[in-house]
Amino acid sequence: MTRIPLPTAFLLQPVAHRALHDRAAGRPENSLAAIRAAMDAGYAIEIDLQLSSDGVAMVFHDEDLPRLTGRSGWAADHTAAELSAMTLLGTDETVPTLAGVLALVDGKVPLLIEIKDQMLSPIGRIGPLEQATAAALAGYDGPVALMSFNPDSVAEMARLCPDLPRGLTTGSYDPVSYAPLSPVLCDRLREIPDYDRTGASFISHEAADLPRPRVAELKAQGAAILCWTIRSPEAEATARKIADNITFEGYLAAKA
Repeated sequence: MTRIPLPTAFLLQPVAHRALHDRAAGRPENSLAAIRAAMDAGYAIEIDLQLSSDGVAMVFHDEDLPRLTGRSGWAADHTAAELSAMTLLGTDETVPTLAGVLALVDGKVPLLIEIKDQMLSPIGRIGPLEQATAAALAGYDGPVALMSFNPDSVAEMARLCPDLPRGLTTGSYDPVSYAPLSPVLCDRLREIPDYDRTGASFISHEAADLPRPRVAELKAQGAAILCWTIRSPEAEATARKIADNITFEGYLAAKA
């Protein structure tokens, strides 16, 4: 499988986690307002994708709705039009589509796209969200990279978008904090065994777990090392001893 290197653009400026969000300022996570703010500040942007019931890639982090919208139920049970009409808690912002975000960003800053694990939802499966993502990205010229915690999702994106860089979102896989994943699956994923199978060129690793030997091994092999989620300059300084770049929130990371 061909490995597409992560473009240098993803290493030059810190990556705003779920865009430059600040709910008190009317910019909830993954909203167009947060994306505009990140662009204005010159940061790269990380966003998350979930699938609507009618097969549209939506920029939304959670599988379910309560934390971000105050509604009950699952995001996947609603159409794109219904999700796009839902306001994000405490603001007038609504749930964007990936197509809408791509039109807004228009290649001006790097866009790191995390495909959320559809296997965590009751009817989830690999394929539909990846297909919707590939359809939205068709013809997009800006710097973009794809990643997921689920290696099968990354492998599917390698098939659908073989010319785009892709990576694995990785971490400590502590069974308690990574529930509902089973301890057996956590033990497997912890050592990042799917890096070569997926043709990955980078990982985005849990910051507290960066000293793991497997991270150093991959870096020595040429993998770009990103990390999540940095919330202070002090944590950033520690992470940068290992990581090539950070994903941050809650403060303004220093730019190059």
